[in-house]
Amino acid sequence: MGSVTTMTAQQIGDLVRTAISGARVSVGGDGYHVDVSVVSDAFAGLRPVQRQQKVYAALGEAIRSGALHAVNISALTEAEAGAAGPGN
Repeated sequence: MGSVTTMTAQQIGDLVRTAISGARVSVGGDGYHVDVSVVSDAFAGLRPVQRQQKVYAALGEAIRSGALHAVNISALTEAEAGAAGPGN
């Protein structure tokens, strides 16, 4: 496999925010293996797998290109994030 360019946290967050309007996004990791936390009321009424599919759809091209390899997703509504307390 040739050289693969990794992504910055800002780039990853921008992709998700573009796809899920109004989302609060935090990104950790090294740009290749990342943890993405997304809080949005766009997730209301969706099962966990459907929430992850929305986030994966935003990152699909980056995953297919190899710029992102492993993505761990947390996807909560505003109410769920508030109930989880500070730090989420």
